[in-house]
Amino acid sequence: MSERGDGGLPVTGDSGPPVAGLAHRVPDLGALELLLAVARLGSFGRAARELGITQPAVSSRIRSMERQLGVALVERSPRGSRLTDAGALVTDWARRIVEAAEAFDAGAQALRGRRDSRLRVAASMTIAEYLLPGWLMALRAERPDTAVSLLAGNSATVAERLLAGEADLGFVEGLAVPPGFDSAVVGHDRLVVVTAPGHPWARRRSPLPAEELASTPLILREEGSGTRQVLDTALGGLARPLLELSSTTAVKSSAVSGAGPAVLSELAVGEELSARRLVSVPVAGVRLDRTLRAVWRTGHRPTGPGRDLLGLTRGLRDSP
Repeated sequence: MSERGDGGLPVTGDSGPPVAGLAHRVPDLGALELLLAVARLGSFGRAARELGITQPAVSSRIRSMERQLGVALVERSPRGSRLTDAGALVTDWARRIVEAAEAFDAGAQALRGRRDSRLRVAASMTIAEYLLPGWLMALRAERPDTAVSLLAGNSATVAERLLAGEADLGFVEGLAVPPGFDSAVVGHDRLVVVTAPGHPWARRRSPLPAEELASTPLILREEGSGTRQVLDTALGGLARPLLELSSTTAVKSSAVSGAGPAVLSELAVGEELSARRLVSVPVAGVRLDRTLRAVWRTGHRPTGPGRDLLGLTRGLRDSP
């Protein structure tokens, strides 16, 4: 009865030698290709020139293969090299193996091509709205045949999409990398307190105390958003929201309408601040900086278009 030895190979009986696997008994693909070249060209020298190696290397490789198989494969004479009867038979088998390897390689290339023809990105709202469009335009210039789909949501949703295999690469704005993920920093951002020009905070002559910001009902993103997480952690807790909305655009529109103060990414409110539709309110005693990250499942570093997009985020971030 067959058992498993310490090395994981099957053994017969209590003391029989391990049965070597195919890798130890069958010549490697390079050796088989070399034998086919010798058979086709009838000369070690011509085979060496075709394959870009030396004639002694060809001779050594053939002899090594003969020792491995235990039979003579090629007879050499002043007129060239001729297959033995065993060599002709082995060459026929080798041709089938090489043809199967070529089919395997073609299939693998097709799989890589299919993988590289699409990229699924999941991103938190601020990055999706204000950074990804530029990154994806740059990616399209490099990979015009890659179809990109974007799933926008909060940072918690991004993690869920990646874990479910529904996205290849994610971008989040939270304080830390979620468990089970690796990451790379792609940028930095700052949260700002904003109000409509008619709000009392817009007329303050001194910075708003952090305690007052924490105790004031605000227009906020939903639980799970990176913006909400950073603000809550920085202030040590928040008052019950005045409004709780699921997108940056909705929060911004509500603040512009005068519904109340909001805390948003500096990236999101630049135009409104310049046009004085919103006013930035300085806050004392708290830092509202945050790190923007690309994330992917641990052990699944992005390849193909995902790798290229990750490289572009770094390049565009570091450019003047």
